[in-house]
Amino acid sequence: MSQGIENKVVVIVGASSGLGEALARRLHKDGAKLVLGARRLDRLVKIAEELSLSKDAILKTDVTDPQQVQALVDRAVSHYGRIDVIVNNAGLMPHSLLERRKFDDWNAMIDVNLKGVLYGIAAALPYMKEQKSGHIINTSSVAGHKVRPGSAVYAATKTAVRVISEGLRQEVKPYNIRTTIISPGAVTSELADSITEPDVAKNIKQFYEDTAISAESFASVVAFAISQPEDVDINEILFRPTRQEL
Repeated sequence: MSQGIENKVVVIVGASSGLGEALARRLHKDGAKLVLGARRLDRLVKIAEELSLSKDAILKTDVTDPQQVQALVDRAVSHYGRIDVIVNNAGLMPHSLLERRKFDDWNAMIDVNLKGVLYGIAAALPYMKEQKSGHIINTSSVAGHKVRPGSAVYAATKTAVRVISEGLRQEVKPYNIRTTIISPGAVTSELADSITEPDVAKNIKQFYEDTAISAESFASVVAFAISQPEDVDINEILFRPTRQEL
């Protein structure tokens, strides 16, 4: 699998835990050159130490701030001379019924799940256009395909990620840039910890305990997409635990 990954410069946004951390560990094993961003710098420092990454390979990054996302991508280009892949992975999932009017949660999901992806695209795209190569990977969700009570706003943001990614796919064809949407089902992460309603959190956490598969499954899927020959564009992967019905 490392063929097609080795020596690629990969920026991972949301790399301090869960899916992003698992992906960083997998791609490092496969020989990628990593630049990792997340809000929790202490977690990034620990990962960097464990993977023997340089201090230039990590940067505290809040995806709600486009300047911080741009600085992360600029760091990769200044350090390695190019950017081959960006994985826009940061996300929140504070489920609640709409009648509960959780305005702060709604805004947070829009800012992180949707605007954060847009800022990642905006930061990487000029470099990739100039290179005439690159790969933009955006994390959506099964919720981008299915909506259930309590998940309306989260599902809306993840559906929007899919729509934006498809528009991007068509726009970047002249520049030899690849695009991939990754839509996981229940995968072990800290997403459920962002739920602010105690009753909803209890149910979702139980569902994850009963159903979720490891974060390494996400890492394997992303590695598959990256490792394809340059003339193969894997545009969307939807995967779930075998036992997940929704």
